[in-house]
Amino acid sequence: QVQLVESGGGAVQAGGSLSLSCAASGRTLSDYFMGWFRQAPGKEREFVAAINRGGTNTYYADSVKGRFTISRDSAKNTVYLHLNELKPEDTAVYYCAAGFRYSLNYGTANEYNYWGQGTQVTVSS
Repeated sequence: QVQLVESGGGAVQAGGSLSLSCAASGRTLSDYFMGWFRQAPGKEREFVAAINRGGTNTYYADSVKGRFTISRDSAKNTVYLHLNELKPEDTAVYYCAAGFRYSLNYGTANEYNYWGQGTQVTVSS
């Protein structure tokens, strides 16, 4: 079992940047397909980005493509999400998730087995 802890959220103005971290304990993250999701008030949880076990393939929702970057550092057992050119509609709680299947439907939340507690990102106009 792996425990995930997100950090790095905060409040920024539109056009600003943030970097989120997802630190793991209990197991090495290189054993997992990793994803980031977000949930805004009154909305369903939605896919943001994902990265495969080896870090060779990344996937993004159309709404964040070109603005957000997902990466992983095996040595630090951490996955990152760099958020650039933030917009008010990016405001949400951001969650990282780990899936132990080698290949999964990365955009579907129930494909992932472990979740962090979330970190709030607030973007003001």
